[in-house]
Amino acid sequence: MEQVLNIIKNETLTYNQQVLQLAGQAESTLNVLNIDEETKKLLDAEIICTMFEGNAPYRPRYVIPNYEVLMEKGCKFLDLDVPTDIWEATNNLLILYKHVPSITSYPVYLGNIDTLLEPFVKDEEEAYKAIKLYLKHIDRSLTDSFVHANIGPVDTKAGRLILKAMKELECAMPNLTVKYDKDITSKEFIELCASTALVTAKPSFANHKMDVEDFGTENYALASCYNGFIIGGGGYTLVRLVLSRLAESSGSVEDFLDNKLPFAAKKMLEYIDERIKFLVEEAAFFKSNFLVKEGFINRDLFTGMFGLVGLAEAVNHLLNATEQKDRFGHSKEANDLGLKIIEKLNSIVSSYKSIYVNCFGGNHVLHAQVGIDSDTGISPGCRIPVGEEPKLFEHILQSAPYHKYFFNGIGDIFVFEDTYKNNPEAIVNVIDGAFNSGIRYTSVYSDSCDVVRVTGYLVKKSEVAELESGKAVKNNATVFGMNAKNGAKAFDRRLRD
Repeated sequence: MEQVLNIIKNETLTYNQQVLQLAGQAESTLNVLNIDEETKKLLDAEIICTMFEGNAPYRPRYVIPNYEVLMEKGCKFLDLDVPTDIWEATNNLLILYKHVPSITSYPVYLGNIDTLLEPFVKDEEEAYKAIKLYLKHIDRSLTDSFVHANIGPVDTKAGRLILKAMKELECAMPNLTVKYDKDITSKEFIELCASTALVTAKPSFANHKMDVEDFGTENYALASCYNGFIIGGGGYTLVRLVLSRLAESSGSVEDFLDNKLPFAAKKMLEYIDERIKFLVEEAAFFKSNFLVKEGFINRDLFTGMFGLVGLAEAVNHLLNATEQKDRFGHSKEANDLGLKIIEKLNSIVSSYKSIYVNCFGGNHVLHAQVGIDSDTGISPGCRIPVGEEPKLFEHILQSAPYHKYFFNGIGDIFVFEDTYKNNPEAIVNVIDGAFNSGIRYTSVYSDSCDVVRVTGYLVKKSEVAELESGKAVKNNATVFGMNAKNGAKAFDRRLRD
């Protein structure tokens, strides 16, 4: 009752933000999952973290519609005809977006928007006006920066217009990723992407060649922060293992690897399936939602997500590494132990078969989770802690070996000095080298950006300042950004000069 009243009285929340939080409070009154005592202990110790998904899953965490269906067939449920021009195409997309759920109640994936809109770019001046209004509408109505679009890998007129509008608007929504393959993507287009990222912290850069190989198809999407899925599918749920807390409960490296890690991972995999069981067998979504009935999504393409955070802190604790030369990101012993932990986890997760997963060999998938706003002293995924970053190229080479295990999502973020805006080719050279080294996904921005990448999502520094002064702001993620700024030092990354 007190929490509900606090939400109602909170002057820093917009009406929609209040509604979403009140709905979460209602769901938390239910207890429909069968959770054993051992798992409850791990949940109570916050070694297993539920990511605030609620006690009664009634929609998948991440839904990745195939928007080509809308362009080819329209939508019967929404009474939308096949679009014939740029205005109808953008309008139809905006309407459909309002009906695509996720854990945030906003769509986490908007489509490969350049290829969706390219057939309708006839007059570039008119198309630019439509695209700019379309992006402005998204920023003002889908007010959550986990809303994510893709462009690339092919250079298109629509893609260039999208980048132009993004650069001009400097908005935090939507998030954006470019699928980049040096053999497919033009030099001019990727340099335009780099130039735009230095102004507005997007697009991020996905290693298209690596992703196509790992997904087994070009028909994949990057959603939310940087979560990879097959288009038409999605993620049932994301649960995370806090490795740093698990390490603190371990007596030694051997105890951690041989006992604590396998036990906690097994319990978490079973808990993931328990959440999915209710969603699939009890909740209405997959039985009645029009997205399923009209072929926008297919349950056979959904999987569970095994998230993890705090690898760096786990390694440092297990090795009792206090001096930087001995710590994760700097010491060969620490880096080798980090890889050994991830290899062990990969073996455990890939050997577990779920009756609810019909893709990826029946496996749930590893995800290097970006953290939550209450994390303090816990680094996202497999990242080096902020403030301990080595030199740029050392950082890339240290991070690269982890990326092959995480096609569902892993990434690194680099902040560049403002003078790089005069030389976007240098940024592209860094990205090329990173991809050649095995990096799957990377993000860049300049130190003068108002829009900044926090851990995977985007916020405006100006909006964080407004929220800190007690004013309401439109982006749901700004409160996460404010807390990550203060608790996780997310605004204090090493500047690359």
